[in-house]
Amino acid sequence: MLYNLLVPLAEQISALNLFRYITFRTGGAVITALIISFVVGPAIINWLKRIQGEGQPIRDDGPADHLTRKQGIPTMGGFLILVAVVSSTLLWADLTNRYVWAVIAVTLGFGAVGAADDFLKLTRRSSHGVPGKVKLVLEIAISLAVVLWIMNVASPALATGLTIPFFKDILLDLGWMFAPLAVFVVVGASNAVNLTDGLDGLAIVPVMIAFACFAFIAYLVGNTVFSNYLQLHYVIGSGELTVFCGALVGAGLGFLWFNAPPAMVFMGDTGSLSMGGALGTLSVITKHELVLAIIGGLFVLETVSVIMQVVSFKLTGRRVFRMAPLHHHFEQKGWAEPTIVIRFWIIASILALAGLATLKLR
Repeated sequence: MLYNLLVPLAEQISALNLFRYITFRTGGAVITALIISFVVGPAIINWLKRIQGEGQPIRDDGPADHLTRKQGIPTMGGFLILVAVVSSTLLWADLTNRYVWAVIAVTLGFGAVGAADDFLKLTRRSSHGVPGKVKLVLEIAISLAVVLWIMNVASPALATGLTIPFFKDILLDLGWMFAPLAVFVVVGASNAVNLTDGLDGLAIVPVMIAFACFAFIAYLVGNTVFSNYLQLHYVIGSGELTVFCGALVGAGLGFLWFNAPPAMVFMGDTGSLSMGGALGTLSVITKHELVLAIIGGLFVLETVSVIMQVVSFKLTGRRVFRMAPLHHHFEQKGWAEPTIVIRFWIIASILALAGLATLKLR
């Protein structure tokens, strides 16, 4: 909004030229989202405590100590993230950019699905919310609508193309098959983040790391000079997504203030589904779908651990891990929660650096 209001006045007031720069507005988005989180966070948490009473229902089949340590903590803290991200993005981004609206649409759409899931869990006092098939159908519908929108906005040369890491000249034209692949990326990223959200602070820091990486990627592929130098495919208008990424990093930092062990609030599906969906959408727009699997490798590991556990148990009756997702396996081995969380943060950082390395190694 500030960009659209103030940049036309830059010829009269030279200081307003600052608002032309994506880097300046991204910094503003980070700070704004952080301030919003700090200001409204306590009120939102108190409101969630008041309406939820006993807090988030704890899974009976999860680690036994969670029934005592995490009882009474409110969920749906993702609402705080959504308020901070959307408000900050609307304030600092160019609102004529259709990619910005595409990412906001996915964020709010998946957030609504997650909120419905959290609400049903609370009202039923059960760990079962929206039926899995219903949730999946809703996620696919939202993703498909936004993917088709993105394909319509993108240049014809890139609309249905899939880039391959490390190879600068390869752009696989998937034709109509690109849409289901892109939907798979968005839905898969959303649920992968959701599976990772199981310990205090575990999911939010890797999410912030991934969004910081995609802020860098969006800025590079949206800039003709940098994209040509690094031999990346130039995506017109994608640079504006840097502002959104900055807003989410700021909101994530604000949420972490309240979610750090011992957590005052859980993000719930409201937060995890929305952030994962936004992350997948960013990868589709910037043509870095496969790089997302590296940068978000921690989320991939958590998802694979669940798949392996289910497949192994159904086929052989044996479990690969003591408990899935992977972080619960290490809990069962006796690792302290802060140890698991910090070590997973380290893994996420290493994988993020490996993902960024693909930008140069071509």
